[in-house]
Amino acid sequence: MDSWWRSRWWAPVYSLGLGALVFAAFAVGGDSGDGARAFALLAVIAAVLYFGGPRSETLGGLGGTGRDERWAAIDLRATAFSGLVVLLAAMGAWLYELAEGHDGSPYGQLLGVGGIAYIVAIGFLRRRG
Repeated sequence: MDSWWRSRWWAPVYSLGLGALVFAAFAVGGDSGDGARAFALLAVIAAVLYFGGPRSETLGGLGGTGRDERWAAIDLRATAFSGLVVLLAAMGAWLYELAEGHDGSPYGQLLGVGGIAYIVAIGFLRRRG
């Protein structure tokens, strides 16, 4: 039996759950209208993943149902690339804040957490592999 995260239902249910959390956060902040729009967007994504997954290799790979070793390698490279983009954006925002005379928050904290997570992962994976 396939793992539950490889089920056709996993990605759509995850998207709907995330949409519910985002809606709740907006509602608590007093902006239910934007929360409803965010939920609607994530519901559309859930529908695309559910109905398009069986027809599209890309959507199946994103949704988990079409995963194999090739998709694991694609996912690893895509994750590394997106991490690099976020890292560069956070560094740019941190440097901008410093140049404006601010303390660089919250970008410095995020960069620190990312650096610590990287070091911990290196240590863990080195011992494991």
